[in-house]
Amino acid sequence: MVATMEFAGINFTCAFDSLTHYEVPHKDCLLPLLSKVLGYCIVAASTIVKLPQIIVILKNKSIKGLSIPSFELEVVGFTIALAYCLFKRLPFSAYGELVFLLLQSIILVVLLYQLSPTLTLKTWLKAILYCAIAPILLAGHITPSLFEALFAAQHAIFFFSRLPQILENSKNHSTGQLSFLTNFMSFGGGVGYLRAFKSKLLLAWLLEVYSELSPMVLLFIKFWHMTRVQS
Repeated sequence: MVATMEFAGINFTCAFDSLTHYEVPHKDCLLPLLSKVLGYCIVAASTIVKLPQIIVILKNKSIKGLSIPSFELEVVGFTIALAYCLFKRLPFSAYGELVFLLLQSIILVVLLYQLSPTLTLKTWLKAILYCAIAPILLAGHITPSLFEALFAAQHAIFFFSRLPQILENSKNHSTGQLSFLTNFMSFGGGVGYLRAFKSKLLLAWLLEVYSELSPMVLLFIKFWHMTRVQS
């Protein structure tokens, strides 16, 4: 009998047992293992996804060309997604990236507010409202039916979070202080979400595909602008 081999919540027992008998692990053993490993890889990569954007803003002391509503909506979307995962008591490998993406997104919004030439009363009200509601969501103090509705709505939130930035870039014919690396990594990280596609409704799937492909649209605008400048 093979002893249980578990590390960081990943059970290697069945895979190791098959390999010791010179057999290829069965898919029922291999797929959950790969899913767990992929999950932790995504979590690790998420710790630096938005770091290039933060560095660009701090280095240039400018938020030119950046759409504040886009970053605000991302914070809302990540908050809902994280709160739902905590409510469902999912393993950390299934949602860990949301923790780091949310923290980095909040830092970005704070920087945008700090460097914004004018902060209106509406902006402060939005910030106060978020600070009041976010702890309630993350603590799970709402009904399960409302959680399900919010989780379904998060796909639309991410969908609309891309639009203001794309329109801003198109209007200015420039990406301004938008980070190439952050958008490139956001697109690359989206490939990891393929593990969850089979369990989603078609509309939610299409919305998420859009939210993951839209960084490529931003990259295209950036390259197009650079080409025009050089010519």
